[in-house]
Amino acid sequence: MGTSMRNRRTAMATAVVSALLAPVPAVAASASTAQVPAACRSTRNPELAARMSRDIGAALSSRRGTVAVAVRDDNSDLTCALASERQYDSASVAKLTIMEATLRRADELRRTLTNWEFANVRPMITISDNTAAQHLWNDLGHTYLGRFLGRVGTHRTELGPAGYWGLTRTTASDQMRLLGVLTGPRSFLKSRAYGLKLLSQVRGDQRWGVPAGMPRGLRAHIKNGWLPRSTHGWRVHSVGVFTGSGRMYRIVVLSHDNPTMAYGVRTIERIAQAVHRGFNRRRGAVQGSTPEYRISEVPDGSAPQGPVPGWDEPERDATP
Repeated sequence: MGTSMRNRRTAMATAVVSALLAPVPAVAASASTAQVPAACRSTRNPELAARMSRDIGAALSSRRGTVAVAVRDDNSDLTCALASERQYDSASVAKLTIMEATLRRADELRRTLTNWEFANVRPMITISDNTAAQHLWNDLGHTYLGRFLGRVGTHRTELGPAGYWGLTRTTASDQMRLLGVLTGPRSFLKSRAYGLKLLSQVRGDQRWGVPAGMPRGLRAHIKNGWLPRSTHGWRVHSVGVFTGSGRMYRIVVLSHDNPTMAYGVRTIERIAQAVHRGFNRRRGAVQGSTPEYRISEVPDGSAPQGPVPGWDEPERDATP
C-alpha cells in the first residue's frame, strides 16, 4: 500500500473516531435519559476504537433504559466510556467490594482468610448468597469499607445505609477501578488471584451478561446484580474480567429503567457481544445470548424493593 493511501485511511479513521465521540442522542432512549455513543479511544489502534464505538452504539440504538458502560483492554491503551460517572444502586455487584475488602483486611493483618471468612466469601460470590454478604458487611463495618474504597480510588461509590449493602451506589468507572484491583500487576491486593478464581466459579445460572459473545480460549470472571425497585424499574448489572490467549480485558455494564430483568440482560449481552467481537476478530463466539427461559425474573434479594426512608432519592448524574 502506498504512503498516500495509508495517510488517507488514517485520516478517515481519525474523522470517524471524532464523529463518534460527539454527544448525540441515541435512537429510542428512555425519555429520562439521553444516551451518547461510547467514547472508545486508542492511540495505538484508532480503527478498532472507531469500530467498537460504532458497534456499541448500534447495540443500544433500539434499546430503552438507562445504561452505563466502561471497557478497558489491559494489554493496550483502548478504553471505552458511556455515562460512566452515573450512579446506580449496585444490587449484588456490591459483593465484589465486600470480597475485595475482606481479602485486603487479611493482607493487612498478614494472614490468610479465617475459616469463617472462607465460609462466607465463597458462597457470597459463587452462588450470590445474601446471608454471607450480610455477615461480612457487618464484620467489616462502614469505617473499614470506606477506607478500602478510598484506597482503591473510587470517586462516586457511596456505601448503602446501615445493613443495606445492596443500596450501595456506584458507577461504571468505579466498578472498573475495583476490577483493576484484581488484574493490575502493581495492585496492592496480594490475594487477588484468589478473588479472580472465585469470580470464575460463579454458578451457571448466574453467568449471563458480559460473557455473551466470549470466544474460545478465554475465561470469564464475573459478578452480576439484578433488582427491581419502586423507582427506575429493574437494575440489571454485569461486570467481568476476561483472561487467556494472551489477553486481559474488563467490561462493566450497569443499567436501570429496564421493564424486566430479561430486557436488561439482553441489552447488556448485545453490548458485550460487540466488545468481544472487536477484541477477538476472526474468532467465533463460544457463549451466545442467554435464552429467556433461563432468566428467572426473581430479584437477587440484595435490597428491599420499596423506598428506604432517608436514603432513596433520584440517582445523581455527574455527566453534563
